[in-house]
Amino acid sequence: MTTPYEAVRRAGVAPGALAIVVGVGGVGGYCVQIAAAMGARVVAIDVDDRKLEALQPHGAALTLNAKTHDPKAIKAAIGAFAKAQGLRATEWCIFECSGTAAGQLTAYGLLVHGATLAVVGFTMDKVEVRLSNLMAFDARAIGNWGCPPERYPEALALVLDGRVQVKPFVERHPLADINRIFEAVHQRQISRRVVLVPN
Repeated sequence: MTTPYEAVRRAGVAPGALAIVVGVGGVGGYCVQIAAAMGARVVAIDVDDRKLEALQPHGAALTLNAKTHDPKAIKAAIGAFAKAQGLRATEWCIFECSGTAAGQLTAYGLLVHGATLAVVGFTMDKVEVRLSNLMAFDARAIGNWGCPPERYPEALALVLDGRVQVKPFVERHPLADINRIFEAVHQRQISRRVVLVPN
């Protein structure tokens, strides 16, 4: 949770901001909650309806499935949402948390004037983007590699005061089931974070 906390903090999310999180698995799910806790209206984007539905009561004001919306439709839906909510059409805070090439392209395609793109997810895949879009939109792109330890108390406070929920997004399994659990995760049969507990 500390990595998305640092990304949200550095992006300058504040009350009244529009935050967009691409990829709402473990890292992205907490990014949604943290951005909402900081006062943003949050759009969650993923390819898994189960993950999107799980975040609706935990900070996701709008959810969009990237499998059923092309990039133009996603941007149009977010623009319409921003207008309906009285939010700015500019200066969006976009968080790429999927760690996939497709997610990175989606996030980059959401740039608007004055936007901040925070790359949180990691992939070895290469993507081709037009860097001049950063200039044209007067936007910025930032990355972050973890969270400084001095920020841990701030992140933990969000959990302790209930603004960020952990329990609904975690499930425990016996360590002896490790092989079965790994296979289930790879087959996308488990959508929450797994904690393996020694027998």
